[in-house]
Amino acid sequence: MSYIAEIPYGCYWSTPFAKWQGSFSTMNSLKFAAEVVKAEMDKRKIPGQAVDYGVLGISVPQRHSFYGLPWVTGMAGLTHVGGPTLMQACATGARLVFTAAQEIQSGLAQGAIAIGADRVSNGPQIYYPNQKGPGGTGEFENWTMDNFAADPLGGHSMLNTAENVAKRHQIDTKSQHEVVLRRCDQYKMALADDSAFLKRFMTLPFQVPSGNPKKPGPVLQGDEGVTISTAEGLAKLKPVLEGGTITFGGQTYPSDGNAGMILATPDRAKEISKDPKIRIRLMGFGLARVELAYMPEAPVPAARKALAQAGITIKDLAAVKTHNPFAVNDLYFAKETGYDVNQMNNYGCSLIWGHPQSPMGLRALMELIEELVKKGGGYGLFTGCAAGDTGMAVVLKVGD
Repeated sequence: MSYIAEIPYGCYWSTPFAKWQGSFSTMNSLKFAAEVVKAEMDKRKIPGQAVDYGVLGISVPQRHSFYGLPWVTGMAGLTHVGGPTLMQACATGARLVFTAAQEIQSGLAQGAIAIGADRVSNGPQIYYPNQKGPGGTGEFENWTMDNFAADPLGGHSMLNTAENVAKRHQIDTKSQHEVVLRRCDQYKMALADDSAFLKRFMTLPFQVPSGNPKKPGPVLQGDEGVTISTAEGLAKLKPVLEGGTITFGGQTYPSDGNAGMILATPDRAKEISKDPKIRIRLMGFGLARVELAYMPEAPVPAARKALAQAGITIKDLAAVKTHNPFAVNDLYFAKETGYDVNQMNNYGCSLIWGHPQSPMGLRALMELIEELVKKGGGYGLFTGCAAGDTGMAVVLKVGD
């Protein structure tokens, strides 16, 4: 099928992603996102009245995040824009696009802004009161660290889910490291010609807001903290878990950042598009949940549902983008679908540029769109996994 909502070409943006405890680690991610929304909409000459609905994605609470989307749009000068705040872990980006598309599909909006913002660094330390506890003592949670370490349903870590998939499908360390090296080479494509590909949707150099005009923040030339692996370096790494296969080189790392994307009716999309001759249509979405503790398998059934809704097969795709917190994800996807593992994720992926959760899927979709534009159009798929052994996928089509 084809959804009414389209993505106006060039009406999307992402900050660089900064590695854990890097340049964004002390910033309120929602205030940061609002500054970026305002600057990027001004840069792209997108009038505020083009947007009459918004949806915010955040997976790590920040001070005042109770007020959610209306607070962010209000700070960005979009005081007429309201909407919900969503949290679906690493699938939040895809969910934001689906939610915005649904609002337009229903006729309740003509233009929507999807904003993904997270600061995984320095996550909140939460105290849950319990007056019936011993001495009235409540419970304490380190939001980021505790939830990375253990799924409350099964008690296992996210790393355990990847090891379970690697064991079930006989995916060894050598194969994982080969994928890592390929992904590093693909990311280098985005850095060529002074990061020309990244500059298609990212403002570079990027001035980090400081809140103090007399003391400006650092200037980033691109993503901060990326490690370009080498075969020699990977060969020295041992699996993180005893008896396992996954090394620190075969998995992603937490990071911080934000991203935004406009969706609109076809007429409005044409009005604000950077190039009205380029049309970006949403063709299908998919959600899936797999067996407990097998999270990296989830992108496959999610992708199959999205492809079925779009009325196409894996062979019809001109490009594939995945959220791959582990190299295991891509090897399993290739094994199950027959798609060439070396051809997906051109120009970058979360395995290399990091894992800020909510904005991650939005950035992946931007890179997917720009790859398809460079190829002259065609169908593209984004798919990824999320906490709780779930996955979500999006199929879009770039054409005239």
